[in-house]
Amino acid sequence: MNILYIGYSDYSTTSYHRFSALERLGHHVTLLDPYEYLKPILANTILGKFHYVTGYHYVQAKMAQLLHQKVFTYKKLDLIWVDNGELFGPQCLKILRKLGVPIILYNIDDPTGERDGNRFLTLRKSLSFYDLCVVVRDATYRDFIKLQLPTLKVTMSYDEIAHLPYDITKPLETEFISDIAFVGTWIKGEKRDEFLLSLIEDGLNISIWGDRWQKSKYWSKLKKSYKGKALKGQDYVKAIQGAKISLGLLSQGNRDTHTTRSFEIPFIGGLLCAQRTDEHLAMFKEKEEAVFWENSTECANICKWLLKNESKRLAIQSNGFRKVRQLKVGNEDICKKILSVISQK
Repeated sequence: MNILYIGYSDYSTTSYHRFSALERLGHHVTLLDPYEYLKPILANTILGKFHYVTGYHYVQAKMAQLLHQKVFTYKKLDLIWVDNGELFGPQCLKILRKLGVPIILYNIDDPTGERDGNRFLTLRKSLSFYDLCVVVRDATYRDFIKLQLPTLKVTMSYDEIAHLPYDITKPLETEFISDIAFVGTWIKGEKRDEFLLSLIEDGLNISIWGDRWQKSKYWSKLKKSYKGKALKGQDYVKAIQGAKISLGLLSQGNRDTHTTRSFEIPFIGGLLCAQRTDEHLAMFKEKEEAVFWENSTECANICKWLLKNESKRLAIQSNGFRKVRQLKVGNEDICKKILSVISQK
């Protein structure tokens, strides 16, 4: 299949991982990165924020210009795959529709939720132009169905290549070895900082990697546990593999009931310690393949128990490693499912 893939060209992003998965499945995939085209604008702190909060309404002319320059040069396309879609409004979709092939929207965010304000305002205006909308949350799926959109819900996913476990025959740098690791961003209003601080004050040794943590009002107390900015590639894999326990925190504002971490952590070989949700319980046997909690107190108690019981901790870690592969939630698995559905339309 000849696919035009519109998404990030940065190899460290989940968007690029899906592009790579489609290539690994044997498809001929052409990558078009609209973010790179807009980089001079979006990289500017003030302009980038302006376009984010206005739903990218004011870059539509530039996006249409890009599509006119590029898409009509592609020959024999069978499918267009738009990853995220926040940059494209109706004008852009009308241009893509002229190519006469099915168009998929794949979005792992929550475009009908409230957390990101107007970020997806332009996208929401163009939803009816897609032949299939792929989402990863029950709440988003219900919203799309109410709008009478052709919608498929899938789980989030790990990548079969990008998240391969680090070669354990090689020594792991000491900076990546920890008791409990959290790799993720500080998000305003999510109280991730309060949660992690509660664990720290309960005597647990936490290692934090990620962006924007300096904005937390608890930064003075958290900075001793802060190891550095967001991790990518092998460094991300090493941090998960080097931790005895890895935290998977959800975004309530994004209506999460699982995240990519829910699968990446056990696939890499880490032990998933995450919030107890119906989806998590459906995916993993509690205290056998992963551990779950309702609040910071329960999380702290579970972590203390695991750190004292190495044999149990290693058993859960090993079971989770096997289970996530049985679930078939890698990028290649999810891409196969999506392509199977669109081929039947």
